[in-house]
Amino acid sequence: MKGKILIADDEPRIRKIMTLLLSQEGYEVKSVENGKEAVAEATLFNPDVILLDQQMPIMDGTEALDKIRLMRPNQVMMLVTAFGTISLAVDAVKKGAYDFIEKPFDNDDLLLKVKRAMEHSHLKGELHQLKKRLGEGERPIIGSEGGLRMVMEQMNRVARTEATVFIHGESGTGKELIARAVHVRSKRSEKPFIAINCGAIPLSLIENELFGHEKGAFTDAKEAQPGIFEQAEEGTLFLDEIGELPMDAQVKLLRVLEERKVTRIGGTKQIPVNVRIVAATNRNLEEEVKQGNFRLDLLYRLNVFTLELPPLRERKEDIPLLTDFFIRKHNEALNLSVKSITPAAMDKLCIYDWPGNIRDLENAIQSAMILSLEGTIDVQQLPVRVKGYEQNDIPLSLGDNNDIREVNAQVEKELIQETLRKFAGNRTLTAEALNISRKTLFNKMKKYGL
Repeated sequence: MKGKILIADDEPRIRKIMTLLLSQEGYEVKSVENGKEAVAEATLFNPDVILLDQQMPIMDGTEALDKIRLMRPNQVMMLVTAFGTISLAVDAVKKGAYDFIEKPFDNDDLLLKVKRAMEHSHLKGELHQLKKRLGEGERPIIGSEGGLRMVMEQMNRVARTEATVFIHGESGTGKELIARAVHVRSKRSEKPFIAINCGAIPLSLIENELFGHEKGAFTDAKEAQPGIFEQAEEGTLFLDEIGELPMDAQVKLLRVLEERKVTRIGGTKQIPVNVRIVAATNRNLEEEVKQGNFRLDLLYRLNVFTLELPPLRERKEDIPLLTDFFIRKHNEALNLSVKSITPAAMDKLCIYDWPGNIRDLENAIQSAMILSLEGTIDVQQLPVRVKGYEQNDIPLSLGDNNDIREVNAQVEKELIQETLRKFAGNRTLTAEALNISRKTLFNKMKKYGL
C-alpha cells in the first residue's frame, strides 16, 4: 500500500472517479461528502494526504483545512477548486495547503500531484520521527578528532547493546548528553529516557522517586504513583551523580538491578521492570568504596562498560567549535547578533583551564555576548578570571588532587567561587572538594564576601 488518501467532495461522481483512479495506483482511499466529515475522518482514518473540495455544504474546504491544521499541524492537504477560483486556491496554499487541483482536472495531472504530495507527507513523517529520536532542540555533542573521538566510537558501539553504561567525568563535561546519545542510538530509542540527579533529591524522598508508592502509603499519598523505574519501562533510566546515593537506597537499588522488579512504598506486589541503566558520577567510586561510602557489589553492577569523558582542558582543540556553537545558540535565545570573536579573545579562551568545563565555557560566552560591541567579542568582554589568566598561573582545576592549601592566595577566592558553583552552593561538598573544614570554608567565604 502506497499510502492513505481522504477525499472530501459533495459530488458523488467526482468522488467515484477520484477513488477509482487512486485505488488503481495502489492507494487506500476513503471518501466523504463535506468538510465536517473530513475533519472527523482526519483523526479516525489517519490519512497521509487529504483532498478537499472548496465548495461543499455544511463546511467548505477552506474551513475544513483550518480546523484540520489545528488538530494535525503536519497533515498534507490539497484544495480542489472550480475553474476561475484560483485566488481561493492561492489563499489556501498560504494557509498551509500543499498544492491545489483545478476542476475539471486531467487524470494524469491529478495522479502526479497526489504522488508528489504523498512523497512530501512521507518526508515530513520521517523528519518528525528523526526529531523525536534525536530530541528536537537537544544540544549536539561537539568535538573534533581529539580526546572525544574515542569516547564517541565507544559510545556508538555500546549503544547498540543492552549493557549497563557507567559514565565518569568532571562536572560540566556533558555526561547527560552522552547518556541521551546512548539512548537515541539504542533499540530503546522510541521508548522513554528518564533522567534523575541522585544528589538533588532530599534523602527522605529518594526511595519514593525511584520506586513510587501505593495509595495511602503515607499521609499525603492520596493516589498511587509509579516511580522512575516504572516510568522508564522499556526505555533508558539515567542515574546522574550516582555517588551521592545514600547507603540505604544503594541496597534497594542493587536489589532492583538484580531482580528486575520494584516494590512500591506501602505495597507488597513486585512489579517487573525492563529498563536499561546508564549511571554517571564525577566521584572516584573505587575510593568511595574504600571509605565505606559506596557498595562494592553495586559498583560491579553498574560498571559493566565505562565511558571516561575528558575535561575541557584536555581537549582545548574543541574550544573554537564550542564557542561558535554557543554564539549561534545564544544569538537566537538572547535576541543578539554577535557575528565573531577576535583572535585575541579566542586565545584567552584556549589558554584558560575551564574548571567548570563545557558548562563553564558556555556561561562565559553568554556573558561576553551580552557585553559585546558591534557584534564582536573582544578580550575586554570576557570574564575577569578568563582575560586575566596566564598559562603559568596555577590551574583552577577541580580534580581529585586539588588542595586549596597549596593554591596561591591570589586565586583562592576564584577557586572557592568555582567550587561553590560546581556543587550548586553546597558548602559541605565544596569544603570536601577543597580539602578544608566546613568552618574554614565559611570563614573564607565571609572574608571574600561570597
